[in-house]
Amino acid sequence: MNIKQLKAFTQVASSLSFVEAAAKLHLSQPALSLSIKNLEESLGGKLLTRTTRTLVLTQEGKAFLPVAKNLLNQIDAAEREMKKRFALDLGHTSIAAMPSFASSILPKIIKRFHTKYPNIKLSVDDVLSDTVIDLVNADLVELGISFEPKHNGDLVFHPLYNDQFIVVLPQFHPLAKCHSISWSELLKFELITLQSPSSVRGLIEDTLSQHNIALNPAFDAHQLATVIRMVSNDLGVAVVPALCKEQALEAGVICREINSPIIARRVGVISKPITSLSIAAKSMLETIKLYSLELRD
Repeated sequence: MNIKQLKAFTQVASSLSFVEAAAKLHLSQPALSLSIKNLEESLGGKLLTRTTRTLVLTQEGKAFLPVAKNLLNQIDAAEREMKKRFALDLGHTSIAAMPSFASSILPKIIKRFHTKYPNIKLSVDDVLSDTVIDLVNADLVELGISFEPKHNGDLVFHPLYNDQFIVVLPQFHPLAKCHSISWSELLKFELITLQSPSSVRGLIEDTLSQHNIALNPAFDAHQLATVIRMVSNDLGVAVVPALCKEQALEAGVICREINSPIIARRVGVISKPITSLSIAAKSMLETIKLYSLELRD
């Protein structure tokens, strides 16, 4: 049984005329008769009773007619839905992003994507960078935005740009007069960091250890937003990704460059191989790449 046979049967059942049905289906009468015959053989019995003057449905044909119509309607609906999905007029994708990206750049990207594809639904999880990788690995989201992982495994990393870390200082801090601050100067003051384990904390510790600098924070917190708030309340100073700069300025803290050593890490999109992504996810990935390219320019 196939679609062609179902269409032939429903058209013949509607018109009760092979001549009329063949004309509407743009088939020859022998081809139409053969299609009905093959359908009946596949089902195991007669659907139509033919005489020289009349054509009527058998009881089995009457029972099968609504089933055939329903099957064709489902096929038509499936075809329409898939055409919409491939045309990005319907669909859904999901993103996990580290909070610093989710609260700064991502809303602007989402606005651009939604303007272009208003019927694509989007789910966003703002989670710690390490959790981003876990969600992509578990197929709970299609795209993740985070720092480049040390070990990609089966994941693909699509680099966007280098994020250079910055110093955040309380208002009226003695170092606020400096354009760029060295670690040796910064560590004279109480330091606030993220808790271990976190990729940001690990990157800072690894970089400093390469320069024989010990990290002894006075306070640590679970979220960068909390670190920034602690700085704004004059509890100490901190070094955070530049992605946090907008959030830091809104909190009323001072942002300065850090040097000796500079700390930077690539930010990008993490996904399964591109061939496994939905059309919606592929389009979102291209939107993210294009927006990031414009930022660099």
